[in-house]
Order: sequence, then structure tokens, then C-alpha cells
Amino acid sequence: MRRERAHVAHHFMTMLLVLSLAAASFSACSAHAAEPTVGKWIDIFNGKDLDGWTPKITGHALDENYADTFQVRDGLLTVSYDKYEKFDNKFGHLFYQHAFSHYRIRLQYRFIGEQTLGGPGWAFRNSGIMVHCQDPATMTKDQNFPVSIEVQLLGGDGSNKRTTGNLCTPGTHVVRNGKLDTTHCINSTSDTFHGDQWVTAEVEVRGSEIIRHIINGKVVLEYTSPQLDPGDGDAKRLLDNGAGTMLSKGWISLQAESHPVQFRNIQIMLLE
Repeated sequence: MRRERAHVAHHFMTMLLVLSLAAASFSACSAHAAEPTVGKWIDIFNGKDLDGWTPKITGHALDENYADTFQVRDGLLTVSYDKYEKFDNKFGHLFYQHAFSHYRIRLQYRFIGEQTLGGPGWAFRNSGIMVHCQDPATMTKDQNFPVSIEVQLLGGDGSNKRTTGNLCTPGTHVVRNGKLDTTHCINSTSDTFHGDQWVTAEVEVRGSEIIRHIINGKVVLEYTSPQLDPGDGDAKRLLDNGAGTMLSKGWISLQAESHPVQFRNIQIMLLE
């Protein structure tokens, strides 16, 4: 009887060990699958919390999520101003945890509700995907925008033409049609999207070679040679600290500019 019990106990412990090793293997595979991969889309927002993302809001230290500006609501990454009395120029950016060079990022976005009291007129139904951002740790406390390339996301006002997937250049310039273009904001060729409908935005980034803006599967703008603007104070500070003029890699961030907006299905794919 004792031998049988010992045999059963040994068999049970062996099974536990096998199951434990299998679970560890599965966990390792899952963690590996979550890493950005060449040629494969992976989710970088888990729909539960802001794990992997860091907020930077004007007037506040890095990683201080003032008034819960960035939150997860019903599985959606939400820019909310429910706890604001007024906007007070508190421009916000939510940074993903890694810098990238050659990649695609895509997501769906929609504007909701009303613009926060005190938000600038140009920020009505206005957000953005910032690529080639400076390291968020190098932003000053009162800096409004990271030096970056902004893929501007705009919603329609209900009647007028208002393209999305535009380009804005905080502290940067680009080359278009073979010439340096110093225009701060350049419109795309996209449709206008009124109301609270979901829109799919995608950005193809190939270092300093070319950047393409894609809205609902259609290329609406492209340009080359993103670079720092030496005439901009924030960019000059980076240059003075040894940054190169050409932008070949950087962080990704999502904007909060006074109008509530939601994001979902945020994915990235590395390119060769």
C-alpha cells in the first residue's frame, strides 16, 4: 500500500512539473509574441491599462497623468477631460515605451463629446500620432509638444471640408517634391470624416528615407528627409546636445489637445 501511495505521489509530482514547465513555456512564447516583429502586426495597447505607455503633460513631470487625462474606458484608450475645470494649455502626449526607425503603426480613432473649456479653436476635434519624437525624458517640464513629426488627426465640423492625416512639424522640417518645405502644417488629400465615426490611420516610417500617411487604406501624403529645425528653440537644444540634424528614429506618442478622443486596435509592425 505504501509503495502504491508513493508511486501515486511520484506520478502526481511528475505531472505537476510537466504542467509547470508547459505553462512557463507558454508564458515565454506569449511574452515573445508581444515583442515588435518584422513583417507581423502586434498589439501595443492591451485594452486594460496604460502598461507600456508614459504620459507627458505640459507643466507636469514625465509619467504624471494629470487629472487622469489618459485612461482606459470600455477597452478604449481615451483622452478625457472630465476632471478639468478648463484646459489651461495642458497639452498632453502619451509615449510608447520604445523608439523605432523602420516600421508601420496603425490604429483607429474617433472624436467624442465636446471640446474642453479653454481649448484653442484650432484644437477642435484635433489629435495626432507623433513619430520620430525626441526622447520624452529630454522634454522640459513646460514644453507643449515634443520635437517630432505629427500625423495630424482631424474630425469634420459637420459641414466643411477638413482633411485628416495631415502633416505638422513641431521643431522639424521635411522635404517634398525635392525641396525643403518649412510650412508648419500641410494638408493631405484625405476625405473629411464628420461625427463620431471610427477612422483607420496608418503611418509608414522608413527612417529618414520616406514617411507615408495612410487613411482608411489610402495614401494621402508622403515626404522624405525629416530633420530638426535649427530655428526652433526645442530643436536647437537637442542639436546643442549632440543630436544629428536628420531624423532616422524616435519615439511614438498620441496627442491630447483639448478635445476628447478615443483610440483602439493600436498595432505596430517592424519593417526590414
